[in-house]
Amino acid sequence: MGFILRWFVAFFLLTATFNPTEWNYAKWLSVNYAQETPMAVLLGLLLSVGYIIYLRATVRSIGAFGMFLVLAIVAALLWVLYDYGLLSLENQDVNVWLGLFALSVVLGIGLSWSLIRRMLSGQADVDDLDE
Repeated sequence: MGFILRWFVAFFLLTATFNPTEWNYAKWLSVNYAQETPMAVLLGLLLSVGYIIYLRATVRSIGAFGMFLVLAIVAALLWVLYDYGLLSLENQDVNVWLGLFALSVVLGIGLSWSLIRRMLSGQADVDDLDE
């Protein structure tokens, strides 16, 4: 349950920032910045804090190479689905949603990596031990 929650929050963070619908920060900002500058700054800062938390934890836990590797695995999975005819890449909106999904998987795994590794290996990180 922990990974699903972390992945969902990462997906929400990414889709709240940008998605193909009209319901996202980037679209709202382009229309309302002049009239709603204080709210735009507040929401931008809140999104920035979310990104800092997720990116910092992901870089510390799996590093840049790990991020690339997870993204490559998700891309290979999408390639297999496309190759077997289970996925069509004709719709640009679907492609954006797939990209958001792939990035959210990277951030979700990055934030959950210590828990995943502990579950697989039985070893705790030094940061996890009580002092």
